[in-house]
Amino acid sequence: MKKIITIALIVSLVAIAAVGSNAYFTAADKATNVITSGSVKIDLLEMSVPADGKPVPFEDVSGVMPGASVSKVVTVKNTGDNAAWVRVSVGKAIALREGVTGEPDLSLVRFDLNSKAWTEHDGYYYYNTALEPGAETEPLFTAVTFAAEMGNMYQESTATVTVLAQATQLVHNGASAIEAAGWPAETEG
Repeated sequence: MKKIITIALIVSLVAIAAVGSNAYFTAADKATNVITSGSVKIDLLEMSVPADGKPVPFEDVSGVMPGASVSKVVTVKNTGDNAAWVRVSVGKAIALREGVTGEPDLSLVRFDLNSKAWTEHDGYYYYNTALEPGAETEPLFTAVTFAAEMGNMYQESTATVTVLAQATQLVHNGASAIEAAGWPAETEG
């Protein structure tokens, strides 16, 4: 009987070992996908239109007299692959010649702002339409005018016009440029 139990135990152990050594067919696969995010890119364009009518890049102008108007066409071009909302800020300053005292009147430097295509809000001019890739805005303004009433204190003064253009994505970002979020910080541009 001891022999039968020992043989039964050996047969059981061999059966358990045989079950534990079964081979399984298996397979594995891996996929790696690269998804690149889009971007928003713009160029601020400043042109001048001389008498011949052929636009050229804007260059500094000197010798401007009161009442004169200087051609300065400001537009923004979408150079990226995605549609964007666009806004522009315009600053102006007047540095009086050395030895002249008084506070310059900045209202004497004027722009012929395009209020049909642009809306002024919170210190910026917002383009009223989304700017598609490759498209260019209508001009924000086309001229800088120096008021006729500029007096002698403005002789040899220097007027500076600073233009900063910004863009933010159109997709999932408000129904208009004014409602859009995610604008760059003022120092970016």
